[in-house]
Amino acid sequence: MRSVRPTKSREAGVTLVELLIAITLVALLSTAMLMGLRAGFLSYRKTTDRMQDNRRTSNIEAILARQIAGVIPAMGGCATSGGGIAPVPFFNGTPTSMRLISSYSMTEGARGLPRVIELQVFPSENGGVRLVINEHLYTGPASTAPFCFDGRWLPVTPNPQSFVAADGLAFCRFLYREAIPDSVLPGNWLPAWIKPNLPNAVRIEMAPLQVGPGRLAFLPVTVPIHVTREVVAQYTDDQ
Repeated sequence: MRSVRPTKSREAGVTLVELLIAITLVALLSTAMLMGLRAGFLSYRKTTDRMQDNRRTSNIEAILARQIAGVIPAMGGCATSGGGIAPVPFFNGTPTSMRLISSYSMTEGARGLPRVIELQVFPSENGGVRLVINEHLYTGPASTAPFCFDGRWLPVTPNPQSFVAADGLAFCRFLYREAIPDSVLPGNWLPAWIKPNLPNAVRIEMAPLQVGPGRLAFLPVTVPIHVTREVVAQYTDDQ
């Protein structure tokens, strides 16, 4: 009688080595996908940041143009050591600062109540200089007394409401166009303005310290002033 030997059934299975190889492949594919997603996210973020910076640059240049173009030829008041207020034409310009009364309010986002606009160039913590804008409500000559004392304009000081219009600039300076009466020739650009009437135009020259690819650089802004009324003759404390 022949004995029957039991046959071994070969079951399909996965060895430990095969499992480790499969896990390694999945990990590599997952890592590659994550790196691709990260690179795409960083690229999208850089593109978005450039678009926002470019939009901000265009908006700031438009705001500066509207504020200067909306200048009001108004009289202000200058505080005196005797405790009084002396009338003074309220427009003052230096190479690094400018004060004026404008009908355009950056705070309100449109033409609203008159505002005292202060533009000042300060040293920047990141190198170069920065352009800062202050706004104060104008309610009459008495409201401008804190900006002037005994005929001297006080320095512009930043406050918690100050708005940094541009930072990281190589330079920023103001120029003022002088009018030549009864002449077709253009006037001179002056580095400061201390005359009683308004200039014909204001020019803000500025340039960035560094220009990156795909980013708009701050360009010079020239704003004509279409005001022909004389400040002293038309606006006094009695009006």
